[in-house]
Amino acid sequence: MKELVSIASDYHPSMQLQQLRYFAAVADLRHFTRAAEALHVAQPSLSQQIRALERELGADLFYRARGNITLTDAGAALLPLARQILADAETARREVQEVAQLRRGRVRLGAPPSLCASLVPDVLRRFHDEFPGVDLLVDEDGSQDLVRTLGAGELDLALIISPQPSQGPALATTELLHEELVVVSSPSSLPPAGARPRIRVADLRGKPLAMFRRGYDLREFTMAACRAAGFEPTLTVEGGEMDAVLGFVRAGLGIAVVPGMVAARSGLRVTPFAGATMTRTVAVAHRKDVAPPRAARELRRVLLEYLRTADLGDAAMLAGDRAR
Repeated sequence: MKELVSIASDYHPSMQLQQLRYFAAVADLRHFTRAAEALHVAQPSLSQQIRALERELGADLFYRARGNITLTDAGAALLPLARQILADAETARREVQEVAQLRRGRVRLGAPPSLCASLVPDVLRRFHDEFPGVDLLVDEDGSQDLVRTLGAGELDLALIISPQPSQGPALATTELLHEELVVVSSPSSLPPAGARPRIRVADLRGKPLAMFRRGYDLREFTMAACRAAGFEPTLTVEGGEMDAVLGFVRAGLGIAVVPGMVAARSGLRVTPFAGATMTRTVAVAHRKDVAPPRAARELRRVLLEYLRTADLGDAAMLAGDRAR
């Protein structure tokens, strides 16, 4: 710890980011020539800069032996500090670029297929109208997979169905809305609830269900609800994504439990459930330990503004409205 404090206290503006970048590359690759090739610089120049850094700090950073480059104690103490300094410099560079009115850049959004079929297109259209130079990258997947992808740093934001059992403390989530789940059926078939305007979960017993693939949030929710009601659902076809399942229903292969916002756009017969047990909560999530980039923060703002002003109908209510 004493060595670490000494190295940290020795850092001052004359230490160059380039020297730290060269040092970190050699520490990673354990080879001066390969580090120079990776950084596209001449090996003598890289060695000279690291020597200058060592003189600056008053300590050797590497044990140099032919074919065997290892960190000294001083080098091991400097490495995490160097990584943090380089990361902070990259964050500053990115922020300065993004502040320039977001003329260019990208944002990576994850969302379940059901939200990609309902909420996401309208939100992305508004965002694109405001920031046409920002590339939009969408990862369509189940919430559990999105949580893992977000945690790995491969997404900036994700819309997920909350709560997730494996969500963990590394993500910050904000509940957005509570969405009603409904039953959709082909208009040419008999109503699933008969003459009644609403259907109970128990009424699904023995009825043919078009079911989503394994790992799909809605599949797990529906299967759990049926089992809680004391029966195993009857599946006529399974394995599809949202568009496929709606197509199966349209073709008369069965009925399906889907979100209300999707059902409203489907052109299928919509039968709501009795009571308030068949609902799901949609949240937006990002990593706690990394601030979302500017483009992602603007997308989150557009999303929240859209939800405050959009007519969601009877299919959903804002999360803050439930307590009123």
